[in-house]
Amino acid sequence: MKTHLNLGVTDLDKSVAFYRTLLNSEPAKHFADYALFVTDDPALELALDVNPEAKGPHGAHFGVAVDSDDAVESAIARLRRAGLETLVEREETCCYAEQTKVWATDPDGRRWEVYVVHEETEERDGMACCLTG
Repeated sequence: MKTHLNLGVTDLDKSVAFYRTLLNSEPAKHFADYALFVTDDPALELALDVNPEAKGPHGAHFGVAVDSDDAVESAIARLRRAGLETLVEREETCCYAEQTKVWATDPDGRRWEVYVVHEETEERDGMACCLTG
């Protein structure tokens, strides 16, 4: 089973470059007005459609849960090599869990995090990072 997302994007080439880096994958399909990423890790079908009015939703974000700090560190290195601005949080409490994560923003303003949960907590600290968009 895979999750399917379809996102409108204003600049397909810039968006393909971002998602290629974020997902560490090449698109399965890539046309002038459409691209499709199909990945097993994460189990995702991500379709990108050109829409001149697309922009990321304010106050929302997307995430890729990974199994280890090494996977987060690998994402940090990939994103930085691609010249993308990142925000790294290590062993921070957010959303009732201690996590390590890296944030990056796609060309249309959608915030993405790659994160690992170290342990569940009784506190919700750190929500400001999750709610800003």
